[in-house]
Amino acid sequence: MQIQGKWALVTGASRGVGLRIAKALASQGAKVIVHSRSLDASQQVVEQITAAQGHAVAVAAELSDNAAIAQLIEQVNLITDNSLVVLYNNAAIMTPWREDSIVPANDYALSFQVNCIAPAALCDAFLPQMKKLKQARIVNVTSGIADQPQLMAYSCSKAALDRYVRDMLPSLANTSVLMNLMDPGWLQTDLGGEHAPDHPDSVIPGALVPVLLSDEAGSGQLYCAQDYRA
Repeated sequence: MQIQGKWALVTGASRGVGLRIAKALASQGAKVIVHSRSLDASQQVVEQITAAQGHAVAVAAELSDNAAIAQLIEQVNLITDNSLVVLYNNAAIMTPWREDSIVPANDYALSFQVNCIAPAALCDAFLPQMKKLKQARIVNVTSGIADQPQLMAYSCSKAALDRYVRDMLPSLANTSVLMNLMDPGWLQTDLGGEHAPDHPDSVIPGALVPVLLSDEAGSGQLYCAQDYRA
């Protein structure tokens, strides 16, 4: 898919994986809406993109707050004139490591809100207008985490997001929208920690694959960024 001159929203784009995705989309000619929890943090990324001759706009919203999500949706629609072509749901949180594997209910509530409910809300908000476009792409960032009960809230919230994508497939049939999953791998980010094996730069070019693929590739696929490393 050609994304030059088209609008893309990347959540959690002020650092880590989201930062790399935002810059990579801009390098492909997309007009990128850079989201984070802080407008200052988003603006710093916008300045980096514009310095590289790209086009970007800064927005901010706390994804644990449904009212803030609604405001973000309204703001994006105003910026794009209801013509968002790429939605990249990257933002996520990881609650504290629970050594005894007893995960408090608040960990589950916060994890599901940010890691599943917020992405689903953004998908639901933008899907109707995306279906009217010639082509559109939604990418939801998942995780390969397994066998770590100390991080059960994070793991379960990502599993719920995976299920959202799978169960949405019937409504995407015969439309111009592809919705897929992307696993960045275990990276040395604030979320992945310093002991992760891979640098966050390794997420590119793999993270762009579910955006640039052709319509025939279909929806509901898992793309692992580390599979595309040179």
